[in-house]
Amino acid sequence: MLGNMAPVKLRFSPSPQTRLNPPFVKDTDMASIKEMFLEAVADSKKLPEKPDNMTLLKIYALYKQSTEGDVDGKRPGFTDMVGRAKYDAWAAVKGQSKDEAMQGYVDLIESLK
Repeated sequence: MLGNMAPVKLRFSPSPQTRLNPPFVKDTDMASIKEMFLEAVADSKKLPEKPDNMTLLKIYALYKQSTEGDVDGKRPGFTDMVGRAKYDAWAAVKGQSKDEAMQGYVDLIESLK
């Protein structure tokens, strides 16, 4: 069915400015997201007060997703409560791209300043 569709023709020619900065592209590119992430990692060590445990788990999960991708391995047993909580937090962000996780990390740290 899709093979019978006619190609779509553009009826406009984008201006040189639009070609350089398409309106659908965010202001931040990949390099700046990584730079903002690295800055947020440094800022996370200088927060005015220590976040609560749930927020610390979110920070951990977004950091791990940003740097390593999806969680793998077995979930720790019930006797390792800290390891289990960390695993569960990381598993909750499974499927997010590294860039999405970096942006989430940056946003979270900014909200804690």
